Amino acid sequence: MEASETSIGAGFATPVEAGVPTVSIVIPAFNEAGRIAESIRKIDAYIRQARLPVVEIIVVDDGSKDATSEIVGRLGTKGLRLIRNEENHGKGHTVRQGVLAASGKYVLFTDADLSAPIEELSKLIDIANGEGADIVIGSRNLDRRYIEKHQSRLRELGGVTFNLMVRWLLDLPLRDTQCGFKLFHRERSRRVFEQQTTLGFGFDPELLFLAKRQGLKIREAPVRWSHAEGSKVKFLRDGIRMFFDLVRIRWNAIAGRYS
Repeated sequence: MEASETSIGAGFATPVEAGVPTVSIVIPAFNEAGRIAESIRKIDAYIRQARLPVVEIIVVDDGSKDATSEIVGRLGTKGLRLIRNEENHGKGHTVRQGVLAASGKYVLFTDADLSAPIEELSKLIDIANGEGADIVIGSRNLDRRYIEKHQSRLRELGGVTFNLMVRWLLDLPLRDTQCGFKLFHRERSRRVFEQQTTLGFGFDPELLFLAKRQGLKIREAPVRWSHAEGSKVKFLRDGIRMFFDLVRIRWNAIAGRYS
């Protein structure tokens, strides 16, 4: 069986104010037993404190070899859903799975380490609502004063280089495509996820490239961010793969494979 789903808690009882959109929160997870419970606790506490109209938290366990699914299954958090893949497919596949399974008007995907604090969600919702944006992406580069703990100099240099490649190969005038904190209007962005072909860490530029081609309105917002140890991205190996993902995305577009 490729994937199974479990509904763990009843839906949130948060009252929805007139004009305030509902939100689904998607968390891709791979071997996150050490921090997934604390991350969900922080998200749940913020939802209740801020009285946000969140309808569900969806954890997509991408074939973890540790106790990630077992820990999530024991939490009993309201509105929590668990999707478990028997095998590891990649972060792009996992995010796509969660977004396509979501039911909120907007879908946020956030990394399990909460490098961008969940409190930044309100900022993204305000921009989406106020400016009619279809996609609002958290950015570490719009205002670097928001970075509370930096990555190593090598990783930061790699990020700058990759962003230049994104601008050159995909003509995306964005400052940071890789921050794991993005908000999507679910219905208007669904076609983007259906066309997505990148399964690994290079999926973000493809989603944004497809969104631009489809005329969706993309906005960037500076978010607070702190580097968390235990990143699953291997600098050299995954960096090379991500570069070739960019080349493949451009070739797919030239060959008409996204039509």
